Amino acid sequence: MMRLHRRMLLAGLAALPAGCASPNPTLYTLDVVPGVPRSGGPAVVEVRSVAIARYLERSQIVRSSEDYRLELLGSEWWGEPLDSMLTRVLVQELTQRLPGSTVYGENGAVSARPDATLAVNVGRLDQAKDGLVVLSGQIAVTGGRRDITRSVRLTARPAGPGTSALVAAMSAATGALADEAAGMLVGVRA
Repeated sequence: MMRLHRRMLLAGLAALPAGCASPNPTLYTLDVVPGVPRSGGPAVVEVRSVAIARYLERSQIVRSSEDYRLELLGSEWWGEPLDSMLTRVLVQELTQRLPGSTVYGENGAVSARPDATLAVNVGRLDQAKDGLVVLSGQIAVTGGRRDITRSVRLTARPAGPGTSALVAAMSAATGALADEAAGMLVGVRA
């Protein structure tokens, strides 16, 4: 009888970790949003790694930073680090917007002497109380005869509730950031 209880106890303990395991998170990525192609960009553009605010440096998607607290989406995560994803998406969006330019990321395998360099700081990328997604930060373009810097505050309204709509609005705000950067890069010559 004692042997039977011991086996049941061991079987129960073996099943315990499987019952307590948390489900796999749902992974999301920003989408590349097409923009208006522009001519007159530099021949070669290097996009520096996007710098993001420390509160965004996490796997979980930050829904909001309002009212002095962070609201995280616990089981809904980014599919890659947000700073790397923003850099990758900006390179793709600028490649589409500046068809006469070669655009590459500074940490990629391909590099060349750039005619212009783009640097971006993202200080906020989350949802405000009014429901709008806010992307704010600074853009700097170096190259040519002068450096250009600009602060930006870009917004996009999610099409509905839920994480997919939130991420789509974040993608739209990132596309607007690429539009601003492309406008700054047009006319820059080495």
